[in-house]
Amino acid sequence: MSTAVISTSAAQGRFFVFDDACDAGNHTVHDPELINSHLRRPQSAIKNQHSEILSTVTPASRLSIQPAPEMVSSGITAIDTLTGGLPRGCLSEIFGPASSGRTTLLLAALAAATRRGEFCAIVDAGDTLDSQSVAAAGADLNQLLWVRCGEHSPQSSLRQGWNFSRDKILSEHRLEQLLRVADLLLESGGFGLIALDVCDLPVQIARRIPLATWFRFRRAVEHTPTVLLAIERQAIAGSCSSLRLKLGGNREQKQVANCETKLTHAYLLTELEIRAKVVRSCLERKSVRSAETMFACKTAWAG
Repeated sequence: MSTAVISTSAAQGRFFVFDDACDAGNHTVHDPELINSHLRRPQSAIKNQHSEILSTVTPASRLSIQPAPEMVSSGITAIDTLTGGLPRGCLSEIFGPASSGRTTLLLAALAAATRRGEFCAIVDAGDTLDSQSVAAAGADLNQLLWVRCGEHSPQSSLRQGWNFSRDKILSEHRLEQLLRVADLLLESGGFGLIALDVCDLPVQIARRIPLATWFRFRRAVEHTPTVLLAIERQAIAGSCSSLRLKLGGNREQKQVANCETKLTHAYLLTELEIRAKVVRSCLERKSVRSAETMFACKTAWAG
């Protein structure tokens, strides 16, 4: 096949190579229709390519809706009414200040999970969990793995260029232990509920958890029957959490009783009313009447 190179006044400085349909002897094409037909070829090829690409793209209106996660009971009726329960395969954040009901909700969730016959794990960064309180809440200790983050090792304090106090070094080491254990638990599977308790770590230390780490945790628990709970003072997981629940004690509704001693000014706290508020929810469920609810927290000696 012979070719010819031509130039036109409409495209000065541009050369076009055609097949032997052109006049190879004169190397000049005088037929405008033939020139336009060759010029339209690249445009038609681009349009065909675009149409092929668009044919492989699914319109947003035809995308399938992601099914809502399975919800399980949190062990507290008021919380289940508010949120529908705790979602499986998702990261849920429970946060609030001290005496806000965080531990109460955690123990209730552990008890509910063990009653369902599931194995649970709690990574206790502050090493403050009371096993007697867990048993009193109704959780089966034989189905609970309690990981206690211990004292700091000498290697963790050998950091050049940094002047950390002992408490700060200890908190950082415990946070490192929590993250490593969390990865191992999520990779192993087989747990119905995994709780990461960072309430007793300083907020500035807990906030050092990278957002990429929370995203990795969320992806690891996705498409599994595991409920992943993060118990915190402040919400730190960002957009990686599917459910974010804020707790706070209602100081005006606390009940006290006289202490059974000779001290007339001593009192024991017997009950505290807890306020729960949904701060974030990415779950597909029916809308609730209110984003807040109240539930009572009673002490063990109050029955």
